[in-house]
Amino acid sequence: MRLLSYLILSSGLFCSVIQAASYSVGSPDGAIKFTISDSQLQPHYQVTFNNKPLLNASKLGFEFKHAAAMKENLEISSSATSAYQQTWQQPWGEARLINDHHNELAVTFRDKDSKQTAFVLRVRVFNDGLGFRYEVNHASALYITKELTEFNFADSNNSTAWWIPARGWNRYEYTYNTTPLQHAAHVHTPFTLKNADGVHVSVHEAALLDYAAMTLNQRRPGIFEADLTPWSDGIRVKTNGQFKTPWRTLQIGDEAVDLLNSHLILNLNEPNKLGDVSWVEPGKYLGIWWGMHIGKNTWGSGEKHGATTEHTKAYLSFAAEHGFDGVLVEGWNTGWDGDWFFNGDVFSFTEAYPDFDIKAISDHGKQVGARLIGHHETSGNVSNYRKQMKDAFSLYQTYGVRQVKTGYVADGGNIKRIDEQGYARYEWHDGQFMVNEYLDNVKLAAQYQISINTHEPIKDTGLRRTYPNWLSREGARGQEFNAWGTPPNPPEHTPMLAFTRMLAGPMDFTPGIFDMSFNGLGDKTNRPQTTLAKQLALYVVLYSPIQMAADLPENYLAKPDAFQFIKDVPTDWETSIALAGEVGDYVVFARKERKRGQYTGNDWYLGAITDEHARSIEIKLDFLDANKKFEAHIYQDGKQAEWKHNPYDMSISKRIVTAKDKLTLKLATSGGTAIRFKAI
Repeated sequence: MRLLSYLILSSGLFCSVIQAASYSVGSPDGAIKFTISDSQLQPHYQVTFNNKPLLNASKLGFEFKHAAAMKENLEISSSATSAYQQTWQQPWGEARLINDHHNELAVTFRDKDSKQTAFVLRVRVFNDGLGFRYEVNHASALYITKELTEFNFADSNNSTAWWIPARGWNRYEYTYNTTPLQHAAHVHTPFTLKNADGVHVSVHEAALLDYAAMTLNQRRPGIFEADLTPWSDGIRVKTNGQFKTPWRTLQIGDEAVDLLNSHLILNLNEPNKLGDVSWVEPGKYLGIWWGMHIGKNTWGSGEKHGATTEHTKAYLSFAAEHGFDGVLVEGWNTGWDGDWFFNGDVFSFTEAYPDFDIKAISDHGKQVGARLIGHHETSGNVSNYRKQMKDAFSLYQTYGVRQVKTGYVADGGNIKRIDEQGYARYEWHDGQFMVNEYLDNVKLAAQYQISINTHEPIKDTGLRRTYPNWLSREGARGQEFNAWGTPPNPPEHTPMLAFTRMLAGPMDFTPGIFDMSFNGLGDKTNRPQTTLAKQLALYVVLYSPIQMAADLPENYLAKPDAFQFIKDVPTDWETSIALAGEVGDYVVFARKERKRGQYTGNDWYLGAITDEHARSIEIKLDFLDANKKFEAHIYQDGKQAEWKHNPYDMSISKRIVTAKDKLTLKLATSGGTAIRFKAI
């Protein structure tokens, strides 16, 4: 067999002498090494971290409906390498500046007999993980029936995994399981695990475009196969023969917080394609929303209808008075009467109920200084929505709407589309058809200078970098489950989200519930299983460029001191740092504000949350700007606070601190601490 020449670069780009059929690329700091080989029956790769196996030999390739598989009888015909480093700027985000520093290896596989190229595998290795993707350039259409990518975890017998089931009726909206790795059967990504050495890994994907979402199916112990979500006809992905898969990603760290400080997913996406996006505005909003979930109002028309002209005007006035940008209104358009879960065929996205005067509401919003935030619920009938989409966005543009929350409420596998022959077909939310449908919605909205917040979405894979008007999305069990979820979200849910769902990107969780007792206190009712201080801390911990103050205005007026933190906390950040945490147990974040129209603000914010266990956590304040003083406004659980029967006990205090100080955060059961460090 041929031998490569001996070559070592200080960047870690190559390892030493390797057999001709194998090539390696390392991270800039040398800790991660990716090796690819054709030495076995099927192309395979492996990964080491700190010189220890992380992934054992894992297969690569494809199977197709009408073409030969790309897996056996393949050889490496060529390779190319490069190194890259650049800092780029987000228009909005958890950090203004992102450093992209990686080494790249591109390896071409061809058939040994015909010498025809099968695919290029492109690999990029960063200090915080890696991504690889297939690039195929075939002369005729290829319908993928199976992607053969494997993730063969070393030491799988001693690893712990945190996961939700894939391809279920409730999409991504499940509580997370904590199990031995081998008990995770068929899972969604991001999929987080920890091995016996304490190394934390998250498997996900980046830049999911015109392709099916990847789930992971554990076929043999420790070996997970890519399981692409199928079309209604069973085909996984339909291509014309020229395609690039999403990046298959591994975020890797010595500690759990290393995953939170990773920008890998963003770095593997293309830069902004929309041009000037100054019209995309982060911010905070209220909503005629929570009242429907707790039964005070209804989406449908009638005496309890929430989306009325007078009700919306009152919300807009309250929003403007307290510094909020807008008000989301659900249930304004015809089609909500009856069991709206099944109303996808009849929704109108331009016709309002008679008691909702959109012009009068828009005029009132202009007068007081707050905007209407739009809402499009499809109930899963995307063909009905698509034929009205242009008119719907045009209507909203006329009345100054800049953001729209879209909804795709339907069971998994029950998205209704009408095909070219007029037949109804039913698709998964994360199949190739819907991947394209969601993005088409975002692209069209951009033409009307409208930003999108998608609920019941396709999972986030970093496309907010390429399409910055895709502000946020749901894609997990949100706050509404605390109103009627039976059971509601458990105390570990939000510290679990930080290390799982949130690794994908922003989430519209809708924090800020101040009335925990609308169904009574205790642990047997549907209610937020948190303290009041934890609800405040969620604004810092669970990142989104748009954040809702989800409770009713009267509940905020009843607790004005606590409400002040929600009014103060920004949603756009200069930088963000995860300071401490363990998956599903607790997490502490610090973020520095970014001011619109200038590069940075002066204030820092901290959020800390815990699960069902009370904790005392000492935090160094060395993230604060040196040689400055800050007045710390501290909102933390009171001495008697505990989530079941005394969630409202909260201590609010102030003290002067500097970067040389430490703070001890005392968190009650399912409690939290929220701090504003105000520069003085």
